[in-house]
Amino acid sequence: MKNVRKDFPILERKINGRRLVYLDNAATSQKPKQVLEAIAGYYSNHNANIHRGLHLLSEEATAMYEESRKKIAGFIGANCPEELIFTKGATESLNMVATTWGAANLKKGDTILLGDFEHHSNMVPWLEIAEKTGAEIEYLESDENGEIHLEEVEKKMTGRVKLISLTHASNVLGTIVPIKEICGLATEKGILVSVDGAQAAPHLEINMADLGCDFYSFSAHKMLGPMGVGALWVKREILERLNPYEFGGGMIDEVSYQKATYAAIPARFEAGTPNVAGTVGFAAAADYLEKIGMDDIRQHEIGLNKYLSEKIKEIDGLKVVGPKEPEKRTGLASFSIAGIHAHDVASVLNDYGIAVRAGHHCVMPYHAKIGLTGTTRASFYLYNTEEEIDRLVEGIKKAVEILS
Repeated sequence: MKNVRKDFPILERKINGRRLVYLDNAATSQKPKQVLEAIAGYYSNHNANIHRGLHLLSEEATAMYEESRKKIAGFIGANCPEELIFTKGATESLNMVATTWGAANLKKGDTILLGDFEHHSNMVPWLEIAEKTGAEIEYLESDENGEIHLEEVEKKMTGRVKLISLTHASNVLGTIVPIKEICGLATEKGILVSVDGAQAAPHLEINMADLGCDFYSFSAHKMLGPMGVGALWVKREILERLNPYEFGGGMIDEVSYQKATYAAIPARFEAGTPNVAGTVGFAAAADYLEKIGMDDIRQHEIGLNKYLSEKIKEIDGLKVVGPKEPEKRTGLASFSIAGIHAHDVASVLNDYGIAVRAGHHCVMPYHAKIGLTGTTRASFYLYNTEEEIDRLVEGIKKAVEILS
C-alpha cells in the first residue's frame, strides 16, 4: 500500500517540524488527488443546478449527479440506484430512518433494540423517537471484549421488538458486528434492521443483498470522499411507503395553494439543491477504493492491527479496549494508560506530529459502562505504514515518560 501515499498531498505536511502521521481516520479520512480533482473539475467545468434546467450545464450536472448515485449504489451492492438517497452524511441518514419510519411505525409497547456501544448518532435519535411514541429501548450487552453474540440477540428478540439498529463496526472498539447473521434472525421474526455503516463502508466489502438489512447509512468523508455528503440505502418496498423527510423544491410532483403531492423515489427525499460536487467526489472515492480493492485494504489493516498489538506490549499500564484478535477489528485501537488522561496522551503525540483522537468518541454511555472517562484512539487506513506505527509507539512511550 506504500505506493498510494503519493496520491494524498496532505501526507507531505510537517507538524511541529515532523512529518505528519495521520491516525485519526475513524473521525475522517484524507482525500486523494483523484477526489480533489473530480470536485474541482465539476466546479470548474459543469457547475449548475440539477434536474430543473434545460441548458447544457444543468444537463451535464444532472447526469453527473445520477451517475454518482449509480456508482455509490453499486459500491454497496445495491441492485436498484433508486433505493439510494443522498444525505449530508450518516448522521442525517440515521435521523431520517428514525423520523420517517420510526415516527410512523412505532407506538407504546414496542421495543427498539440497540447495541451498548452505539455512536450517539445511532442512539440519540431513537431516544427522541421513543420519548415521542412511547416505545421502549433495550440494549444488547456486549461481552468483556466488546463483542455482541448471537445468543444475546436471540434472547432479546421478543415479540415486542419492531426494529434493531446497530453499528456495523464500532468507532471505539473496532468490533465488527455479525450483521448478516443478525439480519437472518430478524427476518425470521419480522423485525426490521437499520445499520450504521459509517465505520464499515470504508473498510469492508459490503453487499446489501448479502447482508439482508432494511436500512444502511454511511458517509463519504470516512471513505476518502468529501465532508457534507453521505447516503441512506432503504429496501424499495419500505422506501415507497415512507413520507418525505424535508419539504421544498425538487421533491414535489404538483403544488396548489391548498395541497402538494410528492415526487417518486428517490427525489421525494432530496429536497432543495443537493451537494452535487460532493456526490461527484463521493463517486470518485468509490472508484479509487475499488481500484485498490477492498479485500486488499482489509488485509493491510489487519496487518497493521497485528503489528501494533505486538509493539504496544512493551508499554506498561496500556490497555486496548475491544476484541483482542486483530481480525475482529477494523483498523483502529482505542486504549487507556493507567494514571494518565487520554487528552494528555493525544496532546503529547501532537507535539511529535502524530494525529490521534481522545475522549469518549461520541460513545459516552459505553465509556461510562467500562469505567473510563475516555480513551485515546489511533485509527489507520490504506495509506498508513508500519513505520508510522513505530512512531506512534515511540510517541506513547514519550507521553508515559513525561506524564507519569
